[in-house]
Amino acid sequence: MGEDFRRQRNIGMLAIFASIPVAVALWYGVDRFLPPLAGLETPGARLLFALKCWCVAVLFCLVTGVEAVAHERLWSPAFDPLSGFETRRMRVNQRYLQNTLEQTVVLAAALFGLAAYCRDGAAMRAVVATTVVWILGRLAFWLGYHRGAAFRALGAPGMAVSLIVLLYVGWRFGDELAGPWGAAGVLAGFGLFEMLLLWATRPLKNREEA
Repeated sequence: MGEDFRRQRNIGMLAIFASIPVAVALWYGVDRFLPPLAGLETPGARLLFALKCWCVAVLFCLVTGVEAVAHERLWSPAFDPLSGFETRRMRVNQRYLQNTLEQTVVLAAALFGLAAYCRDGAAMRAVVATTVVWILGRLAFWLGYHRGAAFRALGAPGMAVSLIVLLYVGWRFGDELAGPWGAAGVLAGFGLFEMLLLWATRPLKNREEA
């Protein structure tokens, strides 16, 4: 591993550590101080509200990424996608767009799962808080990426909040299926999968030396 890689990784780690407290405070603030949401007494109403939150997230993050690429193509030789013309800005925007498309799917599952386990309008503030943190995390990722590849780590809390919510949903569902052992099994299973992925994705050189 080169010196530049270590420097970039260190910057990325610092960006993550700096953004996490901000994201936690923001999530807590929305969940704690937003007035309870009215008209969400039924599961159907709560799922519909989650869909609306997801639509707003798609509008502000995915649609804007599509627009950014489309606008640059309109005013440059990249109007012909087969011309091979690309700027660094366009490459960053395209990578942001691809990453956001992937993360949007994860967010949808998280929001709908969380809404399914919320009891009422007061609990549904967590859905709003998750959406707000995710949107701002995506924008931080995008702006940071334009500043430098390492600074895209500023958006890590946005991805993390979806993962945390999904783990919560998995824990609740596991508990429904098999009680505490089922809940623990879901979390342990995911943890083992993560450990396997960390091992399997090590650089080949490191595996040869091991």
